[in-house]
Amino acid sequence: MRFGRIGAPGSEIPALWDDGRWFDLRKITDDIDGAFLAAGVDTARTHFRNGDLREIQPPGGRIGAPIGPPSKIICIGVNYADHAAESGMATPEEPVVFMKDPGTIVGPHDDVLIPPGSTKTDWEVELGVVIGAEARYLASPDHAADVIVGYVLSHDVSEREYQLERGGQWDKGKSCDTFNPLGPVLVTHDEVPDPQALGLRLWVNGSERQNGSTSQMVFGVNHIVWYLSQFMVLRPGDLINTGTPAGVALGLPDQPYLRAGDVVELEIEGLGRARNVFIDTKFARNA
Repeated sequence: MRFGRIGAPGSEIPALWDDGRWFDLRKITDDIDGAFLAAGVDTARTHFRNGDLREIQPPGGRIGAPIGPPSKIICIGVNYADHAAESGMATPEEPVVFMKDPGTIVGPHDDVLIPPGSTKTDWEVELGVVIGAEARYLASPDHAADVIVGYVLSHDVSEREYQLERGGQWDKGKSCDTFNPLGPVLVTHDEVPDPQALGLRLWVNGSERQNGSTSQMVFGVNHIVWYLSQFMVLRPGDLINTGTPAGVALGLPDQPYLRAGDVVELEIEGLGRARNVFIDTKFARNA
């Protein structure tokens, strides 16, 4: 199944997506949130197969992030050897873990705000893993698949000066407003036979910058979920960003960081495509 949220920010309607059409889920749930992901997916599947769901058009044409605000976003750093090399970092012996503000999540086609004075805003296409059952101290990576509800295209936007040059944790270079476009849809795990065989691509102003595969991960999806469960409780609706392949601005010789007006397009095989225009914060509504 494929789930999403459509309509204006803050008023998104939970919906099921099938063959280019949206179906209203409000008779089942108020949102694509942790409670729904833990217990409502099969109910939605049954209602859809029975023809009980009404087709709906996205209000205003907007597609929002496919999940409601999670309790947390956990990110895995330098999880592709080629990205580690281009960034001048060693390939890690254990997953590099940092957190990202859940409030950074926006829709897959929403604008992204460049922070005031920023000169090192960067792109990162990533496979997002969404948790569907509580996980704590999983016995082995073999148990991870049981707590994964699905996968999503995630854009882990980063400000490299804040992340790497200003001291402290990486979080402040990752948590700026609008820094995690997500979607267009959440694809349930049964439609992704092998999450370690997905192509990831990203373009800036039409020029390809990233072209990799999840097969290149240092630590695979199941290992990551198992590992994180040893240090924190994973809850339904939580999002894990699993790292990015080579090709970010930080690793390129001329470091072509993003400027206002730049357009980033990205996709993951089977999970859809997104497009974000980067704008100055001063031009944003309510800035």
